[in-house]
Amino acid sequence: MNYREALAWLYATQRFGIKLGLENTERLLVALSVVEGRAPRDHSSMSMRGGGAAASRSSALQLARRSSKVIHVAGTNGKGSVCAMVDAIARAAGHRTGLFTSPHLVSFRERIRVNGEMIFPDEVARGLTEIRERIRDWDPHPTFFEIATALALQHFLKTRCKVLVLETGMGGRLDATNAVQSSVSVITSIDFDHEKWLGHSIAEIAKEKAGIIKHRVPVIFAPQREEARLVIEERARECDAPLHFVNEPWTKTKVALRGEHQKMNAAVAIAALRAAAIIISDDAITRGLASVEWPGRFQVWDDRIVIDGAHNPASARILAAAWREQFGDERATIILAILRDKNAVEIIETLRPIAKDFVFPQIRSERALAPDELAQLISSITPSLPHSITPTIPDAISVAQEGNDRILITGSLHFAGEALAFLRGEPDALEECAQ
Repeated sequence: MNYREALAWLYATQRFGIKLGLENTERLLVALSVVEGRAPRDHSSMSMRGGGAAASRSSALQLARRSSKVIHVAGTNGKGSVCAMVDAIARAAGHRTGLFTSPHLVSFRERIRVNGEMIFPDEVARGLTEIRERIRDWDPHPTFFEIATALALQHFLKTRCKVLVLETGMGGRLDATNAVQSSVSVITSIDFDHEKWLGHSIAEIAKEKAGIIKHRVPVIFAPQREEARLVIEERARECDAPLHFVNEPWTKTKVALRGEHQKMNAAVAIAALRAAAIIISDDAITRGLASVEWPGRFQVWDDRIVIDGAHNPASARILAAAWREQFGDERATIILAILRDKNAVEIIETLRPIAKDFVFPQIRSERALAPDELAQLISSITPSLPHSITPTIPDAISVAQEGNDRILITGSLHFAGEALAFLRGEPDALEECAQ
């Protein structure tokens, strides 16, 4: 397969949905010789909050190259920023890094990076072609995320990465990234998101996130709600895992990512590198944090447009706080799109104090709330706040630019990616595999 064909095949696996569990990933990693060990006997799928051996899992398969350090990051908000900072600092210190994150904004290749460089298209094509041949007759068939995880780990092995930074896709306990042994477990702020899969209380969600904690592997965790903290501490005790709580933000040097919350993320990233016994100097910390990039997270595109992928109430609160830090009482024209499975009412309520008006475009995601549904929500929450509907993102930006106010594009990482693609003049994530 060429790159376009490989991506088309990979996206087609989304029909298998989300099947959280480790058996398929473990089997695939063994088949690709990414890890040492035998494929598990039971490849059956497991429900997210079900029982079974994985429910109390505290060990994982060893990477074929044991000299590599693995930093595994879970959490509701901030985990991508922490991963980006860990990667930037480690690279500044001279370590060869592999970074696996999700979701991507514009190109699938963003998910897999070596030393800051996205995986090349032909490497994606070769890797996915091999995986397709190996799993052709598997039942159950691996999911999109399981395949992407295996592709990333195989690529990191082939390119001899020494520091691997893995961001969980959802939860942690049964997330595909939890199939390999880590050097340190990192848990960022835990809040409500993906309740259908993770649970409807902070304690339930925290239990899934804390599932990345492994036997005697150090744990770094950021400030948490009390319910989450208690769950993390209990899991660490069960695993005899050293626990390190980060409660002071990093203030010694500049952090390129905007917002006070990023200083706490920086402190978590530094603590994770040190807990993994990865050698970093003060100079590497300074240079890494000053150069780190993480698009779609309070990204100032130009003197008027800010793009932020806030997609749940907690990230919307962080976004509103960052807006006030940067722009004081200035209000924005907010171009908003929210996915159907998110708490749209609370997101709108949180953003309303920084909004002068709203524009609701139609975006390409089938999971998105229709613009007229968002308009109805606004009318019920705050009838006096002006709002409009547009058929496309370009139209929304054009409408917003007719005024003199700053423009905030937010509500979904998928939406942030689609907006970025338009502003950059590039194909978006859906167009990439159709070219």
